[in-house]
Amino acid sequence: MALHPRLDYTSAMKYIVILFLVFIIYSLGSAAYFMLRDNGSSERMVRALTVRVALSVTLFLLLMAGIHFGFITGKL
Repeated sequence: MALHPRLDYTSAMKYIVILFLVFIIYSLGSAAYFMLRDNGSSERMVRALTVRVALSVTLFLLLMAGIHFGFITGKL
């Protein structure tokens, strides 16, 4: 049983942020792979970079919402 509901949200936010970062790095790696394999003229590379930007913007908005609603605090 949790001691405080905020602790559950805080740990959940940590896992969500880590998951987003893993997906962003994977998307960046796949874009680099498609760039090298297709000599930079690939629709797949553009799509992978678009996904990376969308994930980055979503992560930023998620962090801002987490700070606004108190799920992320400045205290450790």
